[in-house]
Amino acid sequence: MKKTSKIILTGAVCVVGLAIAYRAVNQAPDKSLPANEQLTEILNDGGCVFCHTENPDLPFYATFPVAKQLIASHVEEGYKVFDIAPMMKAVAAGEPVNEVDLAKVEKCVQDGSMPLMSYYLAHWGSSLTSAKTDIVLDWVKQHRTQFYPNELAAAEFKNEPIRPIPDSVAVDAAKVQLGKELYHDTRLSGDGTISCASCHAIETAGVDNHQFSDGIGGQQGGINAPTSYNAVFNFVQFWDGRAATLAEQAAGPPLNPVEMGCKSFDEIAARLSADADFSKRFLASYPEGLNEKTITDAIAEYEKTLLTPNSPFDRYLKGDKEALTAEQIEGYAIFKDYKCATCHAGVNMGGLSYEMMGQRANYFQNREINEKSGLTDSDNGRWAQTKVERDRYRFKTPTLRNVALTWPYYHDGSVTTLEKAIEMMAEYQVGRKMSETEIAKVKTFLDAQTGQYQGKTLTNTNKQ
Repeated sequence: MKKTSKIILTGAVCVVGLAIAYRAVNQAPDKSLPANEQLTEILNDGGCVFCHTENPDLPFYATFPVAKQLIASHVEEGYKVFDIAPMMKAVAAGEPVNEVDLAKVEKCVQDGSMPLMSYYLAHWGSSLTSAKTDIVLDWVKQHRTQFYPNELAAAEFKNEPIRPIPDSVAVDAAKVQLGKELYHDTRLSGDGTISCASCHAIETAGVDNHQFSDGIGGQQGGINAPTSYNAVFNFVQFWDGRAATLAEQAAGPPLNPVEMGCKSFDEIAARLSADADFSKRFLASYPEGLNEKTITDAIAEYEKTLLTPNSPFDRYLKGDKEALTAEQIEGYAIFKDYKCATCHAGVNMGGLSYEMMGQRANYFQNREINEKSGLTDSDNGRWAQTKVERDRYRFKTPTLRNVALTWPYYHDGSVTTLEKAIEMMAEYQVGRKMSETEIAKVKTFLDAQTGQYQGKTLTNTNKQ
């Protein structure tokens, strides 16, 4: 046999051998296994836990000279963007997985962007076959159906990462009225000049449209005031998540020396108790009397009613095909293509996870260069509460509901237009440059997020 023929034959044998080996390590899970076990097997075989957990148990070849640096960078970047440990724990326990985690896994599988090519060349079993892809996508769909039933959406949109806002949530009407009065009551501040509504006005989309809000004595805060509309759907409150509930959030500003400046809730309760009519009505709903717990509970009960359902986009999801323009529908497709609907998922299009500001480019370094201003305590994000280094610059994702009315944008209120905010999100969070045409279409889609409050389309009396 000629030398050339031998080489060709040897090459063919190698290719066949590699193909056989590839198939051997990339078999889909046994379909007789429970769905959660099939998913877990795929995620483990795919090496997801190697790059998306804090202290991964890396494969032996991770110490090899060439692989060491490559895998180390994968782990650093992967864990920064997505910690898969909470999802794996929830799946093992048969509990609901965070909607953002669902959307992230779904998008990666749909795009085929994970695992990275450079990773699965070294770890063959990590690559996703079409059979594995189908299993994962079907699992996501079934999980949403079980734990996040999209009852308001039309059949074709039930598996969307975003769900329509419900018309209402259960509340106590008497407590709502008390909370409404307290929300607008300046007696909750030390000098009687500031109320909750001062920074979160109902007539200005639940914000004040200032970069930083004005507090007692003309002092100014250091972080942008988020909207109070639809806040009930956030998984935590404040940018750094320091309040677990609406009531806990309501307890913060009154005692903040920069915001409302009271010494204690005893001081607030004493002032309110002097109002005989209010005190009488309050005791009817809260026999235990005026105190921090009851005052903040009433405010929270009122804030549960600050819902803005029936936006054009919500109506579209419910089956009204005329609710969106063709350009807005294209904008939604672009929104999903750029992975915006992964972090901005769920009923509130956000508010369900902490995400790093600047995943693909250094936002804070560039801001400092461009604005010649240094970092502030408010820029630390979740780190301020946990002191865990991974949480530095990580913030609760803001809602995109009514976003056209809630300028300026970002935790630092540094961006004044929605178009610029969209452009920068693509750059800093996704690592892609969005064209002007794409930006315009996404902007029109976000304009369609303005909902209705008490049956009327939400407006903002401030002018941008």
